Amino acid sequence: MKSSENIYLVGMMGAGKTTVGRQLARKLKKRFIDCDHEMERRLGVSIQRIFEHEKEEGFRQRETALLRELVRERDVVLATGGGIVLRPENRTLLAENGFVVYLCIAPGVLWERLRNDRHRPLLKVEDPRQRIIDLYNARDRLYREVATVIVQGGHLGLMGVVRRVEREWRTGVSKPGASGEMRVSHSGVPGLQAGGSDLSGMQTLNVDLGSRSYPIHIGPGLLRRPDLVLSHLRTRRVVIVSNEIVAPLYLGVLREALAGAGVSCADIILPDGEVHKTSASLNRIYDALLEQRCERSTTLIALGGGVIGDLCGFAAATYQRGVPFIQIPTTLLAQVDSSVGGKTGINHRLGKNMIGAFYQPKLVLADTETLNTLPPREFSAGLAEVIKYGLIRDRAFLDWLESNMARLMEREPDALAYAIQRSCASKAAIVAEDETETGNRALLNLGHTFGHAIETGSGYGVWLHGEAVAAGTLMAAELSRSLGWIGDDDVARVRRIFAAAGLPLIAPSMGVARYLELMAHDKKVQAGRLRLILLRALGDAVICDNADPDAIAAAISICCLEHA
Repeated sequence: MKSSENIYLVGMMGAGKTTVGRQLARKLKKRFIDCDHEMERRLGVSIQRIFEHEKEEGFRQRETALLRELVRERDVVLATGGGIVLRPENRTLLAENGFVVYLCIAPGVLWERLRNDRHRPLLKVEDPRQRIIDLYNARDRLYREVATVIVQGGHLGLMGVVRRVEREWRTGVSKPGASGEMRVSHSGVPGLQAGGSDLSGMQTLNVDLGSRSYPIHIGPGLLRRPDLVLSHLRTRRVVIVSNEIVAPLYLGVLREALAGAGVSCADIILPDGEVHKTSASLNRIYDALLEQRCERSTTLIALGGGVIGDLCGFAAATYQRGVPFIQIPTTLLAQVDSSVGGKTGINHRLGKNMIGAFYQPKLVLADTETLNTLPPREFSAGLAEVIKYGLIRDRAFLDWLESNMARLMEREPDALAYAIQRSCASKAAIVAEDETETGNRALLNLGHTFGHAIETGSGYGVWLHGEAVAAGTLMAAELSRSLGWIGDDDVARVRRIFAAAGLPLIAPSMGVARYLELMAHDKKVQAGRLRLILLRALGDAVICDNADPDAIAAAISICCLEHA
């Protein structure tokens, strides 16, 4: 019988499980146990000595035996060892006997905490920093699998984390999640009920970038909440950038709300569509800003989909060498992907998004009511990016999507809010770990190298971005199958979920040579080598820069029209 009296803390070494656990136990008047310390007390030797004499396998056996005893205790806070989740038996013991909190800390923060620690057996390697990254990549999905709730603690401070865990535990005890899905607190990993929810149903996540951290607010009616915007303005003057489709629907609502709070609003209305994500549109923004004598304190607000967000963000990054901007995404694709993470830019005739900058917004405001007016094709395109998160690192979410795709296609508010929150939280965690795509952030590009070739080769706007990503992901799946990483059933499963989302399963026929030519211009090419994101398993993506060119060509050919 699962006991909500017990709180189990899991996470990487250096995440603060022992420190947080002691304070939490004191606050809740529970007994604190540290799993590693308890093992040392019983055996009379250090963990380091156990590793030296029995190696890691011997230590893990002892750890499991101890855990079987400790989960029988009641009214405790238990800080576990970083590798306790490696054994399926341990994950079951934790999940079935208590409230499991994953203290999620980005690898860069962990390295700063551990770089001078000489007593960690697993860090006695030539490159301990890379070892931390490798361990994080291997274990993160296991922590998420077992977690009841996840708390991103890198920026909250000790007592901030303790208060967050206490609040999530009390919420879980008094009102468990309707379907038993995990929740996310603040930022980091996906969940059903995000930390920071308010009475209006709004959920708040956080992109943890130190002094440049910013919130993501998700919920209905947020365009009418100027209070969410005001604290992020340097002065009460904004310029709203939108397009000819979105502006008639939502510009008036936003302007009225801001004006009522004393904010002066100007606007710039651009043509709609990917074909207009160009230097010409960018210059229209510059012209308007200069004509209106906008200063460095003027905040730009992107009101629209991914094209508007990218254009507005790039203008903000470069106008007077940088002005603040806010993302208010109105499409599903923008809400779950392009508005989060700071990628901005424009297209070039030779390649998509080849000119741009990393420039973070001050705030992301995702009003889910704006999705009610989204055309079906645009809505399905957004689902491609939602599915991506399940494929690259969240198998449990992929399972949920398969079971709930019909609800999403019907735009049921609860299902939609869950999918958006889980997607945003996953991206927030990756961006916090790797802001400028020097490492694991590249995993977010599953299907994108093939997809960008489709968009460029077909002519911008002919294929929606999400449609191209879906077709590109199927190419990546076919290539992963040819490498022996996934099987026929896995590829069929990927095809079924895209089909259920109303997405295309067949790529346009441009000829393999044209695909390869366009892919050679991709941003992810390094030292002449094409870096592709492939699937080592469903829910486990990997960066690959040595795929056989013939295998790449075969995967493209299989997925194109001439082989339908």
